[in-house]
Amino acid sequence: MAPTKRKSDGKPEKDSENHKPTTTRVTRSSTRQATHGATTTTTTTTTTTTTLPKAKKAKLTTTSKEKVESKPKTTEEEQPSSDGLNNGSKTIVIEHCKQCNQFKIRAVKVKLGLENAVSGITVLINPEKPRRGCFEIREEGGKKFISLLDMKRPFGPMKALDMDGVISDIVEQIK
Repeated sequence: MAPTKRKSDGKPEKDSENHKPTTTRVTRSSTRQATHGATTTTTTTTTTTTTLPKAKKAKLTTTSKEKVESKPKTTEEEQPSSDGLNNGSKTIVIEHCKQCNQFKIRAVKVKLGLENAVSGITVLINPEKPRRGCFEIREEGGKKFISLLDMKRPFGPMKALDMDGVISDIVEQIK
């Protein structure tokens, strides 16, 4: 049941009409009007003394700058490797999906194993944007050692691989 209305204590109603609230309600439309210069009487009173909420900066702009800066670094890394191809060293590309950390663990293990086993080899991990559900190890020229494409979770074919055996097979094929 709703509470009963208060009765005025014999005061005239004109006082209540002249009474202005001490704080005004700030809405999106009122802040928009204040920022665009369309001032009204309510914005010139107490709302101008209150601070307006600051506009939030988009996080995408800062991360996109970092990504743009990091991309030329990868191309600089590829340029010495292309010069190294003329000297007889080989370049191996490992492409792994970024969907799950298991791809990264296996790619780093293969990279370390190949660099330790073969001297003068260059191993690149994801020089370009990787494909989804992909784990592929190939030479720069195009010979594919392992190609697992379009894997779905839980990535059974990749987890079934014996990585030490894979590394030894690749080393034999390179030599």
